[in-house]
Amino acid sequence: MTARTRDGRPGELFVRESAEKYGSRPVTCLGMTFESEEARREYFLDRLKEKLPELRKRPDFPHGEDEDILRMSDPPYYTACPNPFLADFVEHHGRPYDPDEEYHREPYAVDVSVGKTDKLYRAHAYHTKVPHLAIVPSILHYTKPGDLVLDGFCGSGMTGVAAQWCGTAPKSYKEELEAQWRKEGRAAPEWGARRVILGDLSPAATFIAANYNIPFDVDEFAEAARRLLDDVEDEVGWMYETLDPDGKTKGRINYTVWSEVFSCPECAREVVFTKEALDMRTKRVRKEFPCPHCAKLLTKRDLDRRHAMRIDPVTGHGFSEPGRVPVLIEYLRNGKKHEKPVDDRDLRLLDRIARLPWPAEIPHDRMMHVGEGTKRWGDQWRAGVSSFTHVHHLFRDRAAHALAAVWKRAVHHEDPRMRGILLFFAEQAVLTISAMNRYRPTAYSQVNQYMAGRVCVLSQQAECNPWYILRGKLTRLEGAFSPMPSKPANATVTTGDCAILELPADSVDYIFTDPPFGDNLAYSELNFFHEAFHRVFTNRPGEAIVSRTQRKDLFDYQRLMASCFSEYRRVLKPGRWITIVFHNSKNAVWNGIQEALLVAGFVVADVRVLDKKQGTFNQVLAQGSVKKDLVISAYKPDQALEEGFRLRRSGEEGAWEFVRGHLRRLPVFVPRDGLAETVAERQRDLLYDRMVAFHVQRGVTVPLSAADFHSGLPHRFAERDDMYFLPEQVAEYDRRRMMARDLHQPDLFVHDEETAIRWLRRELRRKPQSFQDIHPSFIRELAGWGKNEKMLELTELLRENFLLYNGNGRVPSQIHSYLSSNFKNLRNLPSDDTVLRAKATERWYVPDPRKAGDLEKLRERMLLQEFDQYRELRKALKRFRSEAIRAGFRRAWQERDHETIVSVGRRLPDSVLYNDPKLLMWYDQAVTRGGGNG
Repeated sequence: MTARTRDGRPGELFVRESAEKYGSRPVTCLGMTFESEEARREYFLDRLKEKLPELRKRPDFPHGEDEDILRMSDPPYYTACPNPFLADFVEHHGRPYDPDEEYHREPYAVDVSVGKTDKLYRAHAYHTKVPHLAIVPSILHYTKPGDLVLDGFCGSGMTGVAAQWCGTAPKSYKEELEAQWRKEGRAAPEWGARRVILGDLSPAATFIAANYNIPFDVDEFAEAARRLLDDVEDEVGWMYETLDPDGKTKGRINYTVWSEVFSCPECAREVVFTKEALDMRTKRVRKEFPCPHCAKLLTKRDLDRRHAMRIDPVTGHGFSEPGRVPVLIEYLRNGKKHEKPVDDRDLRLLDRIARLPWPAEIPHDRMMHVGEGTKRWGDQWRAGVSSFTHVHHLFRDRAAHALAAVWKRAVHHEDPRMRGILLFFAEQAVLTISAMNRYRPTAYSQVNQYMAGRVCVLSQQAECNPWYILRGKLTRLEGAFSPMPSKPANATVTTGDCAILELPADSVDYIFTDPPFGDNLAYSELNFFHEAFHRVFTNRPGEAIVSRTQRKDLFDYQRLMASCFSEYRRVLKPGRWITIVFHNSKNAVWNGIQEALLVAGFVVADVRVLDKKQGTFNQVLAQGSVKKDLVISAYKPDQALEEGFRLRRSGEEGAWEFVRGHLRRLPVFVPRDGLAETVAERQRDLLYDRMVAFHVQRGVTVPLSAADFHSGLPHRFAERDDMYFLPEQVAEYDRRRMMARDLHQPDLFVHDEETAIRWLRRELRRKPQSFQDIHPSFIRELAGWGKNEKMLELTELLRENFLLYNGNGRVPSQIHSYLSSNFKNLRNLPSDDTVLRAKATERWYVPDPRKAGDLEKLRERMLLQEFDQYRELRKALKRFRSEAIRAGFRRAWQERDHETIVSVGRRLPDSVLYNDPKLLMWYDQAVTRGGGNG
């Protein structure tokens, strides 16, 4: 049967097959042919079992028994531990690196604003994920059919879904993307599936990723899931019966609302929060409400939490938890929804369930293995969790029996592939049926109302029945997975540390990755609940996060990420690309990621905001925080570049060789709403920064000062719109620039000396001005000046960085060009004309780069003098010129004086050091090379 795509039209991606055909036909896997899927699984499970003792020696091996790991696994496509078949997958499906192969790509910016409502994307909730439809264009751009794509932080496996979608996208999607690419001047994509290697430290994540990417029979799954739900109804359906207020008609409970119980601070009597605070007419919680006993007007902050003793059904010990009572029921009667208060019959039913033996299928692990007496058990802890020390405490009696009935039927299914996808289906009830599921009275449904990215038990909870949660999910899964390939998987999934990928060097064609970013989310904590049901847990030491409970700070995170990126670099083919999606609101984390990339040996070629309406990365970063998702495009230098650099590493030509190679990989022209977008990487300051970083990360002296570099650029490369191009690139830029209405200049926010100089350069390049002309505009830009940054007078900034025409001699070309273009009476006048000279007098202008060297060298001497004063101080630096610190660090690096860099760096505020990528680079490298412990 032909499936339908997300837009309702016939799709070619996925086909359904009968269970009999799917299960009994011969299959080929890694070059070997087996009589059936069962035979294939048995063979590779035996191989995996043999390898487990050796694999357990790895520091990233998950916590779990062999039996549980083997039950989760489906080798060689998926293992719930480090996958020992990765190299076999690469050998069978990959192409060896060929240095003579012609390969050239410019950076590609991904727009993740698409695809979040796609059925496949929503088939399983995960804490963060990039929609597969946003990844597809990037994979098409950087690879060709059959290439190997890697994602070592795969999460729910969307990179794998995208790699397969490249070969199975419906005609409508192809036509839409091809039309967009033609409009952007791109070559047509090569359609066809790519092979993908997925990995994650979390068994919960890789289990989801595997089920997203390993084929299964959709009809068989749907039939098995419906049978499972019917069996669960036969077993526990009686637990969800309620009596209509008419006293005769039975109804089926959809959910029961549980309310926290407080004490009134005035009369100390009981206040049931939902009964008193929830306005049943508006379905909203009132900010103020009267005590039902003394009528005192209360807010939630006024209330005192009441606790109740509860006997642990597993240990038999008592523990205290916030008091909660059931108050409201939504139920179905004759197919229609109704609400009623909880009555005595409902309470007797709950009491009867509470006396049943506790179900063995509900895990009773301590939360994150925290010791006795510890209340705050993790970074994602929030209100209400402190009293719960074990996983099973988060399930009420009825919910526990219902979830256990679902889980045991899924986990004991006789067919391994069906078992996997049924558990994928069943685990989506875990959080919704737990006490973390909030009651949100204005929501259409109470399913999935737990707080995303947080472990949180709030004052109002909705305890849902399993059919209310899963029947709708089954219908959606059936529609989402109807496009499932019938052939063997194009993916292989491993559970382990991204820093230990057992793949051959130079074997991967492209990397798309969405790693953890700083302290955004503690994935091991959030995945703990699902991993407890699978009985296989994340091995946390290798988790790359900033975490108080794991005692990992920003530098620990940066070094963990550097290890991962170094492994990425090792396995990526030279000259190929890595795309990193960044989600964090802190510049310090972004700088740590960038430094980790550079330490690993990658070269950043493009950073831009995903939301196209927001412009470029620099526009947002300059405001002090990264508020939008970013796409970072970086490449592994090819052998020619590395070899050329090695041969010339002691001289200037090595630096220029790098710049040539870097320019070759940058976008030539970026259209944006009919405008030409400024490519920041082609501007002189970023080119210099990249050249410096390339030398520093290789432990080599930087052969060019900023002044020499800036003056040398226009002699070697063509300059257009303050950007630099190779000779073979400039013609294309000129051609496409003529077709654009204008050049888009992103907003520039002044917050320190460097950005102030950049702002002045832009303003004076546009219009040479007198001090009186530019001063009012400059003052308005200073509102965001950094608190640690020494404030410089405009006169000082102008004197150190720009030139003033005093009326003597010929009018400089920069001023002449502006005046002749904007004043009719000054057109076609010679540069020494008296009238022209009078108009030009007292105007500041941007020096010609070829002649600005002396001015820049003079400024650098002044900066170094100021740095020497900072170096002699023995106290923390609170207000200083960051430009002076940068100049001093650069000189100290050239002199291999790592101790000075570390000594001064330690006296800088952390907020400055971590948020300045240049200072962080010098400091990190100095620490690494023996300047101190950081």
